[in-house]
Amino acid sequence: MIICDLCMHYRPDGKCGLDLKLPKGMSCRDYYPGLQKFCANPSDFVNSRQVIAMAQYFGMKGTELKKVKLMGTRAENTLNETAD
Repeated sequence: MIICDLCMHYRPDGKCGLDLKLPKGMSCRDYYPGLQKFCANPSDFVNSRQVIAMAQYFGMKGTELKKVKLMGTRAENTLNETAD
């Protein structure tokens, strides 16, 4: 697995939407996580800890992990707002 598999810039044809060279590891300066890349079915999302644990399992750390934490927190806040 590469970080591109979990990035919104990654196109179905296997190329970066920003025309960047695909990294071999789990690091990319322009990484843009999307919840649909972590949970194919939106109802599978439980909380931000779930996607953070997935990201750590895949080997993310540093800036990329911070972006996943932010994305997870936003998704959790949205979920809580719609539940109220």
